[in-house]
Amino acid sequence: MGDRRGRDKDLSRTEPVVPPIYQSTTFRLDDQSYEDIIATGGLNETWYSRFTNPTVAHAAEMVRRLDGGGDAFMTSSGMGAIATTLLTLLRTGDRIVVARELYGDTRDLFVRDLPALGIEIDFVNVADIDGWATALSTGPVKVAYAEAMSNPQLRLLDIPTVAELAHAAGATLVVDATFASPFCVQPLSLGADVVVHSATKFLSGHSDVIAGVVVADEDTITEVQKRVISFGTSLDPHAAFLVSRGLKTFGVRLARQCDTAGKIAGWLADHEGITSVSYPGLSDHPDHDVAERTWQKDARGAMVTCVLTGGNEAAGRMMRSLRVITEATSLGGVESLASAPHNSSQFSYSAEELRLAGIEAGMVRLSIGLEDPEALISDLDQALTSA
Repeated sequence: MGDRRGRDKDLSRTEPVVPPIYQSTTFRLDDQSYEDIIATGGLNETWYSRFTNPTVAHAAEMVRRLDGGGDAFMTSSGMGAIATTLLTLLRTGDRIVVARELYGDTRDLFVRDLPALGIEIDFVNVADIDGWATALSTGPVKVAYAEAMSNPQLRLLDIPTVAELAHAAGATLVVDATFASPFCVQPLSLGADVVVHSATKFLSGHSDVIAGVVVADEDTITEVQKRVISFGTSLDPHAAFLVSRGLKTFGVRLARQCDTAGKIAGWLADHEGITSVSYPGLSDHPDHDVAERTWQKDARGAMVTCVLTGGNEAAGRMMRSLRVITEATSLGGVESLASAPHNSSQFSYSAEELRLAGIEAGMVRLSIGLEDPEALISDLDQALTSA
C-alpha cells in the first residue's frame, strides 16, 4: 500500500458538505480582532463562543431565512429567547400588554419576575381585538406580546390587526411563533417586530436539543446579543449543530405533520367521546378566518387539542392507554406526543387561571409526528375506548 501520510494537508480543498461543529471556546486573535473588540465590543468578530460562534451563527441564519427577518440570534432555550428579548426591550416603569393564553413558564415570567422589576403587566385574551384595542390605547405601553397560536388552546393571534394597534400606541409587537412555526405563518411579514421560537420544537424536530432563537431587524438583534452575552443565555455549538441538522428537513417534516394533524382533527371531531376539538384547519374553529387570511396556504399546524367528556380522569386513562403516541411534555418532534395541560405545560396555573385561559377539564394536547396517520387514529380509537 502507498504511504498516505501528508495527503490532503491543504484543507481548503476538503470543504465539508455538512458545516463543521466549532466546538471551541476561544479563537485565535489578530489585529483585526482587537480592532473589532474595541470598536463594537466584539459583537462581529469570532473570538469567544459566548459572543458568537460559527456553528451557532449558521443555525441562526437558517432560521432568519425561514422567518424573513433582518437578523437572528440563537439562545440556550426558548425561555432564554423570550426572557432575554423582553429584558432587552423593557425597563422599570414600562408597561406591557400580554395575551392571557400562554405557556406556563412564560406566564411565570409575566406574573412573577417582570413585576418584581417594576414592569406593569396587563392581560387580554389573544383573540379579543376589542380587548387589545382598549389595553393598547389606555396609557403608555412599550411592548405587546402574544403567541401566534396559543398553547394549548390553539387560538390564533390576528397579527396584522394587533400589529397596527400596537404600532399606533408606540409599542413593539413580540410574537412567539413556536406552535405555528414559520411553515404556517411568518409574523414579521404581517407587521410583528420581533419573533421568538423555542427551537427545541418544530425547528429542530427531533426532541434531542434545547435551544431558542430571536428574529428581528439588525439593530434589535444587536441589543439582544449584548444581553445574551451579559446574561449567559448563549447556545452551545453542538446544540446549534443539531438545530441546523433538523432544519434541513423542516419543510418535509411539517408538510407531513400538518397533513396528518388535519386528518386526526377531523376524525376526533366525529368521536362520541370528544366534546370539542381545536384545530385551525376545521371550519368551526373560532379563528378559522384568521388562518385563512394570514397563514400559509393549506398549512394549519401540527398541533391538535381535544376535550374528553369524562374530564381529567378520563384524559389520564386515555393517555395511559396509548401505544403509538407517547404521553410526554414538549412537542414538534418526529414522534407523536400527548399531554394534559393542567398537569404539564400549565401546571403552575391556579384553577381560576386555567378557567380564564380556557383550559377545560379533560383537555388533551396532541403533537403530531411522522407516524402513519391510520396508525395514530387506530391508537387514539383504542385509547378512547379504554377511557
